[in-house]
Amino acid sequence: MPDSPVLAITGASSGIGATTARRAVEAGWRVVLGARSQDRLERLASELGAPERAVALRCDVREWDDQRALVQAAYDSFGRFDAIFANAGFGAKRGFLEESVEFWKAMIDTNVLGAALSIRAALERFREQGRGHFLLTSSVAGRRALPGSLYSATKWAVTAMAEALRQEVADSDIRVTLIEPGAVDTPFFENPPQAALEADDVARAVIFALSQPPHVDVNEILVRPVRQAI
Repeated sequence: MPDSPVLAITGASSGIGATTARRAVEAGWRVVLGARSQDRLERLASELGAPERAVALRCDVREWDDQRALVQAAYDSFGRFDAIFANAGFGAKRGFLEESVEFWKAMIDTNVLGAALSIRAALERFREQGRGHFLLTSSVAGRRALPGSLYSATKWAVTAMAEALRQEVADSDIRVTLIEPGAVDTPFFENPPQAALEADDVARAVIFALSQPPHVDVNEILVRPVRQAI
């Protein structure tokens, strides 16, 4: 276990993040769990074998100091840092007359700035050690515009960010994977979609990317439920 790789996850308290943490520990990883819900994080870390296999740290991805602390926690707790899954995010009602301006700002800051800060917090460390793996949660909505969807625009930004990062680190052994789920039955939705993916379907895609040999860089994984036409 002292040599087991270490994965940091944002948005880890529920849904895709929490399920990915469970799958990662099953696959032999140790995990650093970040989210704003400290109670949920602590329960999950305990379930996963804290403190030997999991640690929890309150992390608001919009805050630079929180993001740096999440990365530092990997070294302080486990002595190494191998991958980061920038997964935190939330959506909004479609329509540019829907939601409040304050809600929009919080969503943009979480979905876009949060992902960028995760990259910034990890990149210097990955550069120093000459390796590392970035995984970013985008969406099918980050590949096609949806009517009245500012959320879709934030995911287009994440999609572009992943490719920009991949090009920047192409001179190294650092890997970049964009995860693009279709409809997923998670707490993300107030009304769960019909015939949706489960969080575990996305988690298994993350573990697939992480499990590839060091010379293989899986750049994009687009996963939809059957019968999702768009």
